[in-house]
Amino acid sequence: MFVDSHCHLDRLDLSAHDGDLNAALAAARARDVRQFLAIAVTLDEVPGIAEIARAHDDVVISAGVHPLHGVEREPEVSDIVECAERYGAVAIGETGLDYHYLDKIPEKVPSRERQLERFRRHLVAARELELPVIIHTREAREDTLALIRDEVDPAVGGVLHCFTEDLDMAREAVRHGFYVSLSGIVTFRNATAIRELARRIPLDRLLIETDSPYLAPVPHRGKPNEPQWVVEVAEAIAAERGISVDEVAMQTTANFYRLFRAAVPEAPAEVRQSLAQAGLI
Repeated sequence: MFVDSHCHLDRLDLSAHDGDLNAALAAARARDVRQFLAIAVTLDEVPGIAEIARAHDDVVISAGVHPLHGVEREPEVSDIVECAERYGAVAIGETGLDYHYLDKIPEKVPSRERQLERFRRHLVAARELELPVIIHTREAREDTLALIRDEVDPAVGGVLHCFTEDLDMAREAVRHGFYVSLSGIVTFRNATAIRELARRIPLDRLLIETDSPYLAPVPHRGKPNEPQWVVEVAEAIAAERGISVDEVAMQTTANFYRLFRAAVPEAPAEVRQSLAQAGLI
């Protein structure tokens, strides 16, 4: 069984499935992808992905505002908390810091100060709700780690999603209760540093994701990504580590439910039973 721990189901390009989200999810289920975490990038998106989750027992959702998204009004902690509670989010995010574009197109992205305050509010909301946080971090290593240390309860933790920073940052986050999620980038020919992460991050701290509709893995690169291709991510990690795909699937699935505890009741009964029997949850 595989879990796509980060997908934007409301943003998928469904042209390969005649515009039918049900068909895209069915294609993933046919490859034994049994759980999907649908990610919000604005609070306004949450009702829509919550509607998807209501229609599909194997979909759970997050609530948050992406660091690069412009919003008319910055959400207060209370706004994030209320949204997450109303719609049954299992995590807060995606949130975080992205400094990549600050010098390139400063007029089009939130300032460093605005990103920091937005991120802090999400971390406070996550702590208040005792929910894990989903972090997008790019070229913001020190600020990201500082806020994790200051604001995140290690007993609850979170995930550095679609991780592309260095091993030292990953290890520091792991020490603070975090998991590290790898995407289709691990399959890219020039992604040698990411493949090293796939080998060296402890398997019990890894998650897998598609970040669909973005970052389709090889051999689908250039196409709109979709949840079924999380299997290719697992296959690439297995190849790098010299272990079976089944081992990657089982461990990353267990990791997902350990982190996103609120998603455990939504897991298929046979999955909960097999993970419990293996001592993985």
